[in-house]
Amino acid sequence: MKKGSLLPVLALTAVLLLSLLCLNRLFLPKYTGRVVEGRFIEEYYREPENHDVLFLGDCEVYENISPVRLWELYGITSWIRGSAQQTIPQSWYFLKETLKYERPRAVVLSVSAMQQIEQVNETYNRMTLDGMRWSDCKLGAVLDTKMEGEHLTEYVFPLLRFHSRWSDLNGDDFRYFLKKPLATHNGYYLRADVRPAGEFPEERRPRNPRFEEKGYEYLDRIRESCEASGIRLILFKAPSLYPHWHAEWNGQIEEYAASHGLLYINALEDIARTGIDFSCDTYDGGLHMNVYGAEKMAAYLGPLLREAADLPDHREDRTLSAVWEEKIQLYESEKAAQEAEFAAKGYLAQFTE
Repeated sequence: MKKGSLLPVLALTAVLLLSLLCLNRLFLPKYTGRVVEGRFIEEYYREPENHDVLFLGDCEVYENISPVRLWELYGITSWIRGSAQQTIPQSWYFLKETLKYERPRAVVLSVSAMQQIEQVNETYNRMTLDGMRWSDCKLGAVLDTKMEGEHLTEYVFPLLRFHSRWSDLNGDDFRYFLKKPLATHNGYYLRADVRPAGEFPEERRPRNPRFEEKGYEYLDRIRESCEASGIRLILFKAPSLYPHWHAEWNGQIEEYAASHGLLYINALEDIARTGIDFSCDTYDGGLHMNVYGAEKMAAYLGPLLREAADLPDHREDRTLSAVWEEKIQLYESEKAAQEAEFAAKGYLAQFTE
């Protein structure tokens, strides 16, 4: 075939590939409605550097800790690479990927996911993995954590999975085709509403009190990767009242931390020091903190993180301070807007600092 005759074929191939890429992006859910968790992971790539602390895990990190308040009080820079029901294997792949961009001084890992190693809901997998950039890390994460019935090809070509959304496409799918609005503040999901803690189902002994070996396998990978990179690994349990964090589980984490010289911060057992008040510091009845509780958690964690990882105070750095001043303004603006909204609806919106 002559060179000239190849050009139309190459041009048509290029057009078809470009069309496929555009359709993939168009049909991917934009998560601009009530469920915004599908936007969290991809936001990291807008600022993948210069973080003292990396938080990894599920809602026990992204709804319970305020990076902005960590900066304001201690000059600590941080990002939360959290996602809905993020599993320990997925946390490992996020760490592995993050180390391609930066090297934090400390990694704080939520241990709540040790109780359930396998994903049980495809929606959570998609919200966690779709926003991840393609690399060997995403490939490994998909292959290792996809559920039965999920296929790699549907992650490579999301159109195969979401083609039925054609009738649900709306203005947001086109408006945010290239770039979605920020849903978090350095990975933190801000909620200013209040729902005091109430009664929970009676605590029962877990059916499988011993963590699975697969969980320990990936926990070892996280630990060994941190050790090889000179990063301080810190295990963390959020002050969430439900689901129950059983004594059997807590004992296993304490044992693992002691045997490997790790710091284990169990805020649930240190409520008095955190200052958390479950009558006003939670937005969903004690499962997660609202912004007031998350700010108290930041105040509580700051000194522990600084001592454990010898973290510097960057507030005298003019460049970083300018960046974080902009973050503070965005954070306070959203906080005030939510307070005003809830006050207008008659919800409690005034709290003591």
